[in-house]
Amino acid sequence: MPSIAHLIHVYGLLVVAGLIGLECVGLPFPGETVLIVASVIAGAKHDLNIASVILTAAGAAIIGRMIGYVIGREYGYWLLLRYGGYLWITESRIKLGQYLFLRHGGKIILLAQFLPVLRSIAGILAGANRMPWPRFILTSIIGAFLWATLFGLAAYSLGRQVERLTGWMVLAFGLVVLICIVVAAAFVRRHEAQLTAEAEQALPEPLKLP
Repeated sequence: MPSIAHLIHVYGLLVVAGLIGLECVGLPFPGETVLIVASVIAGAKHDLNIASVILTAAGAAIIGRMIGYVIGREYGYWLLLRYGGYLWITESRIKLGQYLFLRHGGKIILLAQFLPVLRSIAGILAGANRMPWPRFILTSIIGAFLWATLFGLAAYSLGRQVERLTGWMVLAFGLVVLICIVVAAAFVRRHEAQLTAEAEQALPEPLKLP
């Protein structure tokens, strides 16, 4: 199976737009990974322009989330409950998204872009909860551009540094980055577990199809 880096090398920004857009519609695609890889390539090999990567990623996230919103308005939680299991969207994660949305309202759309658990279903949740369209669009645009800019520029800087390093320095730098990723992933999982427990207490009844 071709790697994400290879696909980006061959198809360019189409891969960035496609994977991020599909993730934000509700499918389990590695949107954040493709943004980071494309930005690193832009910094290290200069095959891509970082501004184009950021704009493409943000635009795809906004469009994907808008489609997810429409799906949520039409089908609500029915779609997630019936087919979410095929996409690794478990009932506990649906409850977590519902809990956070009910607790934080529109702010969760802004923050969801940075949370792997919610990024793919935030649009569907917003539509299911009948979030006002103008507020949804505004928070989606702000969240998408913040996410694409912060992750894109950070990965681009990483690519520029890798280009300047040689030999053992590359290995040492890569090890540090790997450790940071592992620590961040552990933090996210631990925080997700805590929030999931809170969601279960707040919403103890099993979710049901209408």
